[in-house]
Amino acid sequence: MDRRQFLFGATAIPPALLLSHRIARADQNDLTGIHKENSFREPEREIPVRTPVDVLVCGSGPAGISAAIAAARTGASVRVIENNGCLGGIWTSGLLSWIYPVDNKAVQELRTRLESMEGAYQYRRNLAYHPEVMKVALEDMCREEGVAVRLHSRIVAAVKDADDRMQMIVTESKSGREAWPAKVFIDCTGDGDVAAFAGCEYEIGDPEHGRTQPWSMLAIVTGIDPGEVAPYVRELGEEIGERPVDNLLEAIEEGGVSPSYRGPRLFYLRDGMYMLMANHEYGRYVTDADDITEATMQGRREVWDIVQALRSHGEPWTDLRIVATAEHIGTREGRRIQGRYTVTRDDLESGARHPDAVCEARHGVNVHNLWPPDEREGRPTYRVRVDRYDIPYRALIAADVDGLLMAGRCISGDFYAHGSYRITGYSAQLGQAAGVGAALAAQDGVLPHEVEWPDIETAIEQARQQG
Repeated sequence: MDRRQFLFGATAIPPALLLSHRIARADQNDLTGIHKENSFREPEREIPVRTPVDVLVCGSGPAGISAAIAAARTGASVRVIENNGCLGGIWTSGLLSWIYPVDNKAVQELRTRLESMEGAYQYRRNLAYHPEVMKVALEDMCREEGVAVRLHSRIVAAVKDADDRMQMIVTESKSGREAWPAKVFIDCTGDGDVAAFAGCEYEIGDPEHGRTQPWSMLAIVTGIDPGEVAPYVRELGEEIGERPVDNLLEAIEEGGVSPSYRGPRLFYLRDGMYMLMANHEYGRYVTDADDITEATMQGRREVWDIVQALRSHGEPWTDLRIVATAEHIGTREGRRIQGRYTVTRDDLESGARHPDAVCEARHGVNVHNLWPPDEREGRPTYRVRVDRYDIPYRALIAADVDGLLMAGRCISGDFYAHGSYRITGYSAQLGQAAGVGAALAAQDGVLPHEVEWPDIETAIEQARQQG
């Protein structure tokens, strides 16, 4: 069966593979179809199929970039598909600029590289970095390992065979619609987009009412002296006995703005630049493009208002300026895909151990308040005692679709567990394990759940040593 092209249209479910491989580019854009009052039936069309690879990584955030590099170092041919115009996800297009925890092996190589490029500074278990330096560092790492990269391409569909095994993903870009085959796929989209397109079961939000954690529009700011504003800055303030969150909130409110995030934070990066996290967007869902649009615009406006409120005080805020707001608003919570094991609140409280432990997690359940300040009375606070617990490899393997792994915050876990493991330092560790597992499965001609964990564990360490 020729995999260079398949038919995709309203009546083709699942898409049928075609024998012809030639296509006129104009035909791809011909939308002559049947229009009804509230719908449009898109005509069938032939979609070009790109060169297959062993491992296809969907999304290049902390999990995706780690998965791609680890898979390449394990000997697989690897391609990364990214929607944004740079690698890094929340680390770059999201402007997070802060990695925690940084004292794990999955991010040590990256930390060293960023420091050598004068783009990072470590505060205890946290790493502050310049997002522009991060972009170049990640691109360099992919080139060095032979990872093929495609930017500016949005994943819009997943193709399975009759046995529910992943075959291809479909993207839309300036090149039109394209299909990308691979032996194994890794969903590192954060929101579990690929798994959802493939028909995997998933959950979103608190199971009691479905609400999700609020989002934040992050910004890079400059124009203030770290010595003068230290009482308001994360890490700098604590060192001199101050409470920077409380001080910053008070300063913003005295400037006439009541921020939606009642725990605003200013992080010092270096060279007079800071990352500002002072906005919350409540009741939003990653599955709703209108929500994403409204949250982005509203968040950006609030960041502007907050900066003006601080500047109204005069010194030391007089020259405070916004350098950039995030290309992609920070979403703390999307889909949690059903895997072959689900990490639960019980695991956190009991300190669960597993023979196939990808990483040991110890971060508390960090659930930002789900309701705006004026709706919080009587609402749960999600306080959970967390012992050190393992995240098993099985939680990274999709339960409903073969040949599909997940890494990052979309792995299989309940609402409480997700609130603990969703941070980027753990995502990098999960990505390494998924990348190695996918590479070994592709090379051995088996499915990810058929690879023996000791083999993955050994290969992970070998991949780290190559860094």
